[in-house]
Amino acid sequence: MPVLRNHPLASLTTFGLPSSANFFCPCTSVEQVKEALSLVRSEGLPLTVLGGGSNVLLTGDLDGLVLHNRLEGIEIVEENGKEVWVKVGAGVPWHALVVETLKRGWYGLENLSLIPGSVGASPMQNIGAYGIELEARFHALDAIEVHTGQPRSFSHSECEFGYRESIFKKELKGAYVITHVTFRLSRRPELRLDYGAIREELDRAGVHDPGPQDVSNAVIRIRKSKLPDPSEVGNAGSFFKNPVLDAEQFSALQSAHPDVPHYPAPSGTKVAAGWLIDRAGWKGHHRGTHGIHDRQALVLVHHGGASGADLLALAQDVQQDVASKFGVALEREVNVLPLG
Repeated sequence: MPVLRNHPLASLTTFGLPSSANFFCPCTSVEQVKEALSLVRSEGLPLTVLGGGSNVLLTGDLDGLVLHNRLEGIEIVEENGKEVWVKVGAGVPWHALVVETLKRGWYGLENLSLIPGSVGASPMQNIGAYGIELEARFHALDAIEVHTGQPRSFSHSECEFGYRESIFKKELKGAYVITHVTFRLSRRPELRLDYGAIREELDRAGVHDPGPQDVSNAVIRIRKSKLPDPSEVGNAGSFFKNPVLDAEQFSALQSAHPDVPHYPAPSGTKVAAGWLIDRAGWKGHHRGTHGIHDRQALVLVHHGGASGADLLALAQDVQQDVASKFGVALEREVNVLPLG
């Protein structure tokens, strides 16, 4: 197992911010993950797990050991005439998985096309887009417990999925390293076209009898029209969650702003964080080295030369202003490291 000292991390995150790891271990197998965790325990090192680096804001150097999860592999573990269960290495890039499933005739992930990041992070965040969340296609995951090195499998119910949430962001935060995720996919298309602009994009492209690949292509075009490419402009996608308000909170907001976009949610009403930020005047805000994207107010961008602290300060300014103007607290979707 390679252990590197003072390893730079900027190229491993989509923000591209300056940072380094005291100890860095790229892990390509379960055994290497176990070895890295053994080192963490024996030396008493703080642990940070890094996947695709698309959902993290680094505000400084990371002490301890950074485990870079690079586990690969896509394999069928069970199938019948209607469904297929596919086990995927946590280090597989998410969009590469979507592309491969479509190629093999396994359907259900097409609405989640072009989401950055790795497979291992997908259940932690319960990623979602265009009317579907990961939990709809999730079956189980395999993980290694940090403090014991013991393997454990988690079923769907044990993950306690919620809106951009799971048990791995709450009670078990930092307690496990995910190594594989198993998805339950369909061999027959089950298209979801009524969220966002998918149907309109298909009509614009002249596609009147769409299949899963057409839906994926439409989602890719929509995302590219709204979101900056991390290879060109540093960003981590949506920086804030869409807030879910209770009946009293939503009534007060809608009374003052009748045009606020909103959607039903299990625990209340979800409102569009991007609309709140845009209406507060932040869309396209520029601070030289960094700012807010001019086409999507949810996206903080790094133009070059900024620090993580600069981006965090901007995010906090946005949160304070939105709370002042709308009485709504925005919660970060991006993880800020180091903690504290």
